Amino acid sequence: MNTRERAILLGADSPHNRTLLEEAGYDALIAPDLGQLCQTLAQGAGMAIIALDGLNGIDLAPLRLYLSQQPPWSDLPIILIINRGIGEDALPAELGNVLLLERPFQANTLISLAATAIRDRRRQYELRDRLHELTRLEQALAGDRSERERAQDQLKRLNETLEQQIEERTAQVRHNEEALHQAQKMEAVGQLTGGIAHDFNNMLTGIIGSLELMRRRLQRGRLDDLDGLIEMGVTSANRAASLTHRLLAFSRRQSLDAQPVEMNPLVTAMVELLQRSLNESIDLRLLLGDDLWVAEADPHQVESALLNLVINARDAMPEGGLLQIETRNQHLDERFTRGQQNLAVGDYVVLSVSDNGCGMPQSIIDRAFDPFFTTKPIGQGTGLGLSMIYGFSKQSRGHVAIQSTEGKGTTVSLYLPRHSGEQVEAEPQAHDDTQVAGKGETVLIVEDDSAVRLLVCEVLDELGYTFIEARDANAAVPILESAQHIDLMISDVGLPGMNGRQLAEIGRQLRPGLKVLFITGYAEHAEVRAGFLEPGMQMISKPFAFELLSAKVREMIEG
Repeated sequence: MNTRERAILLGADSPHNRTLLEEAGYDALIAPDLGQLCQTLAQGAGMAIIALDGLNGIDLAPLRLYLSQQPPWSDLPIILIINRGIGEDALPAELGNVLLLERPFQANTLISLAATAIRDRRRQYELRDRLHELTRLEQALAGDRSERERAQDQLKRLNETLEQQIEERTAQVRHNEEALHQAQKMEAVGQLTGGIAHDFNNMLTGIIGSLELMRRRLQRGRLDDLDGLIEMGVTSANRAASLTHRLLAFSRRQSLDAQPVEMNPLVTAMVELLQRSLNESIDLRLLLGDDLWVAEADPHQVESALLNLVINARDAMPEGGLLQIETRNQHLDERFTRGQQNLAVGDYVVLSVSDNGCGMPQSIIDRAFDPFFTTKPIGQGTGLGLSMIYGFSKQSRGHVAIQSTEGKGTTVSLYLPRHSGEQVEAEPQAHDDTQVAGKGETVLIVEDDSAVRLLVCEVLDELGYTFIEARDANAAVPILESAQHIDLMISDVGLPGMNGRQLAEIGRQLRPGLKVLFITGYAEHAEVRAGFLEPGMQMISKPFAFELLSAKVREMIEG
């Protein structure tokens, strides 16, 4: 074994990483603890590969001492494996020449980074040899005049070479870092776009195929059995809508309606639905905490997350088993939050789903939150359930964690922040099934997509509303400035130029108390509704059912 170029590994996933390195032709050795790591490094190494979570609670003094005692030519490359979203303040500042590798990562990413570290280390050894040569030449300067002149010429050339090598090494390190970041981005983009293309092509086939068949039958005058084709198209379209919502959840760009959430009643109300999702061989148990705090989150997203976790637990127990849903209060201190990006110290309500099924190895846990990553057979899972929960938790200022042991089971815990304000009891609302317009009620519709604008106009026309169309904010402002009676403005948030929220501000300056219903497919600044909406404003997400649109219009006009 070439001790000068071997990799010394420390951390729980070291056996897996050693296998990857050895398959790529690198020598690798696992150190059982930090002390042994430092001893092995002193015998010669090309790099160290350390999992950051393996350093939690460990005194780093031996590693600091080793690094501080390196000779001037040495700057040991350390590949530091970190979890996604970790903050820079959680990284040990004293490690020096660190290359970060974020979980989950592909095998070729690790190998590429190892190659970079080894090239860096080789240059250091070359520098050491140059320094030894420099020392020899300096000693020669003490000799006779002719020897000193020759030594001076060699020393001058050596210094020029050293400066050039240092410049080349610095440029190469920067290039390697940029190439690594780009490779990681392309891996993520490739996996994401591949999954999107696969799922969307299936859904579009259902939509386009059902429409094409309906057109053919209508051309032939066949009006029988159209309901089945319509249902097939609607089902495929709804699946596509669900996919986009999950993608927005993963990217933390969905529109959240954060509210005080009583977790125990929410879980209890879902028991019947959850039981229907399980088979008789699975025993569902609730362990609901006493005196549970009120959480702050979007209750619909919490329900969706719980259902996804229960289905995952069910699939992990094909032969049956115990599935437990637990709620509890937990205070997260700085030791817990230090390793998590944008997670504040404080009180959290925890919702956990546990099973005693097959469990997961560390390599699967590392990729569990990746979009479109699934271990289920083709056609039995999209790989978006956990990624949606991950994005939802982060956007809600919370956290999600997985604990799993192969053959023993898995626990997924969702941490949601404690509600800090006073809880307001929701007042029961009277629902009027009659959603037709009153006499003279007028709606201003501002939407840049002509198809969406046409459909909204058709729905309002069927209900008897008077409507006015505008394709963007510039066309809507003159209407707002006019004497035209307007009961409600429906506006897309993502308008070209002036956006819908800015238009609403102008509209309320011109018409104080103007009621505004926003419709949005995605808007960068509309993720959290509480900070986006004012009294007299509401929001629905595209695509929406026309029943929901008509109900919202009626509700807002009636005030």
